Amino acid sequence: MIRKPVVAGSFYPDNSDELEQMIQNCFTHKFGPNSNPPKQSIERVFGVICPHAGYMYSGPIASHSYYEISSQRFDLAVIIGPNHLAIGSKIATMSDAKWQTPLGISEVDSESSNELLTIADNIEQDYFSHSKDHSLEVQIPFLQKIFPNNLKILPIIMAKQDIDAAKEVGNAISQIAKSKKTMIIGSSDFTHYEENDFAHKQDMSLIEPILKMDVNGFYETLIGKKISACGYGAIAATMIACKNLGSKKGELLAYATSGDVVGNKESVVGYGSIKFV
Repeated sequence: MIRKPVVAGSFYPDNSDELEQMIQNCFTHKFGPNSNPPKQSIERVFGVICPHAGYMYSGPIASHSYYEISSQRFDLAVIIGPNHLAIGSKIATMSDAKWQTPLGISEVDSESSNELLTIADNIEQDYFSHSKDHSLEVQIPFLQKIFPNNLKILPIIMAKQDIDAAKEVGNAISQIAKSKKTMIIGSSDFTHYEENDFAHKQDMSLIEPILKMDVNGFYETLIGKKISACGYGAIAATMIACKNLGSKKGELLAYATSGDVVGNKESVVGYGSIKFV
């Protein structure tokens, strides 16, 4: 089964040459890392958090995460994101499938997908859950650009994102990562449609417990301050999995809003890239 792109031509170009050039521009953008991958580094990175908006808005921030993992060696990219439309299963992966983008095909690791079902009671294999959402799709061209040699993916999309769901997903992923060289990519945007300064303040308060890998504090801040981060469960699951695997802390690589990047600061969306080391 081929999962065809649903936001090519809107969130990113549907032409392969234009898409490659746009990704390249993200790395050299003033809000990007200003360097081309691969990064010369021997530091172990367990996972990253990165955004999933249109590349013109969030691509430069997302490129920080991909730059950080560009020198890492792994066989499997686990990609976790929110199910914005809440269609299909509450938590879903898929099997016997490939994801297509203008840059090519990425194969789902069916072996890992099947293993997930034996570890976690509430994760299902459901293609429909993945059929219309963009949060995972926009990560794949970055992976294909940096790792063109048939890297396998394990997509997990979460309509249910409470702390129990995040723990189940995070613990299951860390089990899989103990037997395969794995990179964990949690996808979320931060504050949605608030004034720019307010978005910065809200998001910095939420990023603080992420860097401490404090999952309880993260949910307390999220709920207490009513922060509209869409992929909060994906962030928490990534934190949990990385901590299980030996990560000691998160480091903020970059933060900016859509207003910072394109100029309209009255109603913005926040984007952050974070690595777990």
